[in-house]
Amino acid sequence: MWLKHKMFVSLLCLAVLCPSVYDAASVVEWCYHKPTCDYTTWPKIASQYCNGSKQSPINIVTSDVKANPNLTSFIFTGFDDNSTFLSIGNVGDSVVVNLDSDVMKIKGGDLPGTYTTAQFHLHWGNGTSVNGSEHTVDGKQYPLELHIVNVHSKYNGSVKAAVTANDPSGLAVLGFFIEGTNVASGSKSWEILTSFLSNITNSGDTTVDIMNKITMDSLLEGVNRSKYYRYEGSLTTPNCNEIVIWTVFKDTIKVNYELIRLFSTTVNFKNTSPNIFITKNFRGVQGMNGRIVTSQVTSTAPSSGIASTFCILMKLFTFLLTMFD
Repeated sequence: MWLKHKMFVSLLCLAVLCPSVYDAASVVEWCYHKPTCDYTTWPKIASQYCNGSKQSPINIVTSDVKANPNLTSFIFTGFDDNSTFLSIGNVGDSVVVNLDSDVMKIKGGDLPGTYTTAQFHLHWGNGTSVNGSEHTVDGKQYPLELHIVNVHSKYNGSVKAAVTANDPSGLAVLGFFIEGTNVASGSKSWEILTSFLSNITNSGDTTVDIMNKITMDSLLEGVNRSKYYRYEGSLTTPNCNEIVIWTVFKDTIKVNYELIRLFSTTVNFKNTSPNIFITKNFRGVQGMNGRIVTSQVTSTAPSSGIASTFCILMKLFTFLLTMFD
């Protein structure tokens, strides 16, 4: 009975919650693959927020990043639980995995409270020929980007409520760059995750038989989650509400190129005939408009500099002594 209840909730979330997370319950027709509705047109067709001053994604210029000692480590709850992956679905513009927000939570990292973890989705380019991460670092774009969507606990797990409230701290999204490698992934998790794509080829397809197979921790293997960038921004799809505290992690997730290719060769866009594979489902970088990106205080080793100066002074002193012998 418990499992059936979870499956029902999962399907309900994909039908109702996930669209409101991913496209913010947009009332406009937007897309990635047509000149009339791709991301370059969003500031016009969804003008309420998509032309705002705190839009995402951005290009992170590392030389402009400011130190913030308050950016401590996160506390992740339920990220090691293999029962939290409730369903995976094709929402027509991305792949969304619905998570058990009763179990998964994050806090710390200078976030204003506890956030419940609702889902994750991905953005990608076109196989290995076109990179597709949304954020870039010093102009570098990665093949994929993973977004874990978390909603402030005061909204009782309702992303829609956070969006409706237009709360600038309503959502906390964790962004992870995915980098291609010829080496097999360090774990089977990405192989298992991508194996579900063949079950959700068409928009609206979903499958719930994904529990007890992988954990969030296993998908994030190899990432130092204490090192990250932080800035204030928006959802990256219409209506582009400026309600997101963004955390973009510095370390990349290493995934085999063959698994990366599956995203752009398996699942299809919505409302296309004949079917068109989802490719290049990322928004281009937006203006900073005076915003500051922060990160952890970089540790320095002043002692080595002092030692070097001391050695130079000692050599000079020794030289002077020889002059007076």
